[in-house]
Amino acid sequence: MRTKILGTGSNLPRKILTNADLEKIVDTDSEWIVTRSGIHERRIADEQDTASSLALPAVQTALTRAGLTPSDLDAIVVGTITPDMVFPSTACILQNKLGCRQIPAFDVSAGCTGFLYSLIISDALIKAGGYRNILAVGVELLTKITNWQDRGTCVLFGDGAGAAVIGLSEDPNSGVLGSFWSADGSFGNLLEMPAGGSKMPASAETVAKNLHTVKMLGNETFKAAVRAMEEASLEGIKAAGLKVEDIDWLIPHQANIRIIEFTAKRLNIPMERVIVTLDKYGNTSSSSVPIAMDEAFTSGKIQKGDNVLLVAFGAGFTWGSLVFKA
Repeated sequence: MRTKILGTGSNLPRKILTNADLEKIVDTDSEWIVTRSGIHERRIADEQDTASSLALPAVQTALTRAGLTPSDLDAIVVGTITPDMVFPSTACILQNKLGCRQIPAFDVSAGCTGFLYSLIISDALIKAGGYRNILAVGVELLTKITNWQDRGTCVLFGDGAGAAVIGLSEDPNSGVLGSFWSADGSFGNLLEMPAGGSKMPASAETVAKNLHTVKMLGNETFKAAVRAMEEASLEGIKAAGLKVEDIDWLIPHQANIRIIEFTAKRLNIPMERVIVTLDKYGNTSSSSVPIAMDEAFTSGKIQKGDNVLLVAFGAGFTWGSLVFKA
């Protein structure tokens, strides 16, 4: 039994925040941002946008391309660290908006690896039996938990949503070939949002100290990300029964151009075979891989028979990969 990505979709806010715009907000300059991250601009959600409202158009597109309707879904798995609210889950809210009830729906909190975790879970559920079509979503509104006085992080993040419908493959020569996932909680303090949970409930003090925003130790996170992205890539390729030279396209998490370049170099994959959307959208966390994958499909870059490697690294720390044949 093999699963296959039946359809993809993505959705990005219309508002664009350029590096020049950021120069007016915080003490930074465009050249510094591009040199350090590779980002030129990012998308910013409107005040009324939520994770479920941003994800809905991406989901509807993915379903249409898969030739399915919401009633065909057997489960919904949403990767996000910026849900509509702590509970109910964004997946349940999204389920209600789609009008498909009586199916499992839940969120996965794995930082930027959220979509990969969701996809791997979906693949496993279908292979276990009892499920045919599952919706995997990655959606983030990181600009709503960004400290706009912190020049080290506020230049990095953007908002967006991506989705994929995964189901049984009728073609034995295409589909998911293998995957890998892992985590190491001992690094958790390097990338976190300190307040808002049971450890540090919301208070006037936590709000005043900006503790409901992203905190990151950049250099340490960078080093860990490079190592983890390489490990996840090699383990995923191994699980797929392939060699690195068999990979036609690398679609990495879009965190930093230097991390992407390091990963490609260590795998000996030329940058011409790497999908990069970071320059346009910034780091959109769990939605970056599905957005990049959707663009790779719709642009015609991914052709039938291509071997595609998805890989991500995120808060936790978490990391994972999935290899499929288009």
